Amino acid sequence: QVQLVECGGGLVQAGDSLTLSCAVFGRTVSNYIMAWFRQAPGKERGFVGAVSRSGDMKYYSDSVKGRFTISRDTVKNTVYLQIYSLKSEDTAVYYCAAGYLTGAREGSDYVYWGRGTQVTVSA
Repeated sequence: QVQLVECGGGLVQAGDSLTLSCAVFGRTVSNYIMAWFRQAPGKERGFVGAVSRSGDMKYYSDSVKGRFTISRDTVKNTVYLQIYSLKSEDTAVYYCAAGYLTGAREGSDYVYWGRGTQVTVSA
């Protein structure tokens, strides 16, 4: 059984930076495409970015490219999402997901999900 646990969310100010973590239990991160999604109030969940099994390929939604960075630590079995220059529109619940399809951007392509961590950006 694979379990994903996100943490690092909270109330931050616009312009701040924040790092979210996703700890993986049960299997190693190298077995999966690891992704981040987010769901803003009143909106559907959307793809943020992902990292390949090898860790050498990362891809992002156009809406976050340049401000969001995904990384991972295979020793800690954890994936990170660094967010720079936070904006009010970044307010959302951020979810970590694991799957098997390289290049996948749809939620339905991912098998395992965390419960999410709330990020609230104040103006």
